[in-house]
Amino acid sequence: MRYIIIFITLIIIHSCKQAVKRPDFTEVKVEVLYEDSLSIRAIEIMGGSLGFAANKGVFGSIDLQTKTVRTNRQKHDSIYPEFRAIAHTSADFFMLSVANPALLYKTGDKGSMELVYTEEGENVFYDAMAFWNDKEGIAIGDNVGDCLSIIVTRDGGYSWTKISCAELPEALEGEGAFAASNTNIAVQGNKGWIGTTKGRVFYTDNKGLSWSAVQTPILRDKPTQGIYSMDFYDSTLGIAIGGDYTDPDKRLANKAISRDGGKSWQLIANNQEPGYKSCIQFVPNSQGREIVAIGFTGISYSNDMGMNWRGLSNEGFYTIRFQNDTVAYAAGRNRIAKLTFK
Repeated sequence: MRYIIIFITLIIIHSCKQAVKRPDFTEVKVEVLYEDSLSIRAIEIMGGSLGFAANKGVFGSIDLQTKTVRTNRQKHDSIYPEFRAIAHTSADFFMLSVANPALLYKTGDKGSMELVYTEEGENVFYDAMAFWNDKEGIAIGDNVGDCLSIIVTRDGGYSWTKISCAELPEALEGEGAFAASNTNIAVQGNKGWIGTTKGRVFYTDNKGLSWSAVQTPILRDKPTQGIYSMDFYDSTLGIAIGGDYTDPDKRLANKAISRDGGKSWQLIANNQEPGYKSCIQFVPNSQGREIVAIGFTGISYSNDMGMNWRGLSNEGFYTIRFQNDTVAYAAGRNRIAKLTFK
């Protein structure tokens, strides 16, 4: 009887191993869902819909079941803001504009967007935002004074407070962040990470109450180099990508991985494909082994934690979000599309 139990156990273990093995992606199908003369760098999957915001004050949603598109346009005084950052809670949708003045809107109680935070100044430029939970959120921007601009909310986005420079690591000269895909910020549990133009990662383990900074080996010699995007699969495994959008084929020191929660980073696929990408994301349910990186240069894929990559498509996009382990949505110049990986 003991040997029968051992035999059955081995069969179960073997079956489980086979069940979790996933086929590698070899292609991607691109289905365009929305087209307009816009630059769309911020998307979020919100239940059964995809929220987005763009330049020209345009924002909206796509019903992922019916593919119905709804759009609106936000005006502030005489300008139509350019939105490159959005986020959501279970109750509200948020969008944040770049440049001066910074304008942060949330879903209003009267059927229109409500302005909940404004900041003015010559160097004001916000880049990305995210929520830890339904009450606590964060948005980050470029260097103003001697530190990065970081604002937080503790009441579900009704009010936002800027963290003083005395509570943040001192910024390097010219240090900021890239508003390329709303992904140079990542959150997991109580933790948060910010990637900067100087190749540094700012880290908090208490939802923004205290911060530290670590230098990564990602190339940062020019203002157009640094960390453009990052993602964490869990609280320990993270990935970051950079490059130079003015020299997109350059592949030197533009990809790094962390296996200790962002405390240290090591280069991967150095001087190998891909070059510049504006967004990188782990594939869900892949144990952190599978990664997709996209940019205006196309879509690339790795099945070994970024050590090796293959190009799947030359279709250009700025940002991507996964719905599940084979379907994602991407946005870029003039369009939003559904991506089906096979």
